[in-house]
Amino acid sequence: MHGFDLTVQQLGAGAVSVRLKGSLDLAYAYRFDDEVRHAERDASSCLVLDLRDLDFLDSAGMSRILAARRRARRAGRRLVLVRGSFAVQRFLQAAALTEHFEYAATPDEALERGMH
Repeated sequence: MHGFDLTVQQLGAGAVSVRLKGSLDLAYAYRFDDEVRHAERDASSCLVLDLRDLDFLDSAGMSRILAARRRARRAGRRLVLVRGSFAVQRFLQAAALTEHFEYAATPDEALERGMH
């Protein structure tokens, strides 16, 4: 077990980045959900979930990312995923979820796209 951590960063213009580290699995899924809900208060236009340092993702973690996607749609907020490791991207692909998200290479790229 690698553990889990996240860092919240204000990107400006109503955008917030949440960088995930370690394993987003059943043990940490609801902590992630609580932290993301808190970050959403400042993310009026865009929430970026940065998956680059995420080593592992299971169905419990994915369900919480999907819940964030539903909340973003209801609030009229963009949700952008920064592409993660091969294992994480493979999980998203195997679950047939890749087409359900907007992706960017970095949080800055996600922000720039939203300004055009």
